[in-house]
Amino acid sequence: MRILALDSSGLVASVAVVESGQDSLEEQTIAEYTVNYKKTHSQTLLPMLDEVSKMIDLDLSTIDAIAVAAGPGSFTGLRIGAATVKGLGLALSKPLIHVPTLEGLAYNLCGVGGLVCPIMDARRGQVYTGIYRSRRGIEELEVVEDQMAVSIEELSEKLCGYGEAVTFLGDGVPVFRETLRELLKECDIYFAPANMNRQRAASVGVLAIRYYEAGKIETAAEHRPDYLRVSQAERERKERLGHD
Repeated sequence: MRILALDSSGLVASVAVVESGQDSLEEQTIAEYTVNYKKTHSQTLLPMLDEVSKMIDLDLSTIDAIAVAAGPGSFTGLRIGAATVKGLGLALSKPLIHVPTLEGLAYNLCGVGGLVCPIMDARRGQVYTGIYRSRRGIEELEVVEDQMAVSIEELSEKLCGYGEAVTFLGDGVPVFRETLRELLKECDIYFAPANMNRQRAASVGVLAIRYYEAGKIETAAEHRPDYLRVSQAERERKERLGHD
């Protein structure tokens, strides 16, 4: 099985190709191109895909499915990712695999043990987050609490209730690191290293293999990003209408 995976849900743009044989031990990342820079995803995502395809002589017709980090995250980034995979899915007649952004991010730390808590800065005093349990040496994640948008205080209360060591990762860490240290000073908390603390399309791709095997696929026409919250423009529109 060959999966093309894309992630443009946050500040990072990432494209990867992963493969698996009949035995899961044969899974491997064939190529991964990740950029964490100030250019927009509309400038980088398709050129990255083109470069990856050239480097590994990839005929896109040979892939089995297209995986995408489907949200939550940046509204613009999610729309760019959705438009890209929907276009590819329609052009290539390939199914899509809808991978939750935070589960894909948490999968970076699959197998390390303890709770894994990805956080993305959602603005307005909130984070996009989820709580996952990783067991040492096991290539699966347990979804303890699914994706949500909550305040960092509410998240800290939830984590305190589990009484387990927790590792944080994601672009929300630089924003909330000191707050987390203060709120969780009685808990064992850790922060993922730089090579593992942002979105990686390879993680989305490997997780997508699990989804594919479980029959969790969709058509390009069916795909919708998981925004969790309405956009700022939509909020402002509702506020204007509310005052009229």
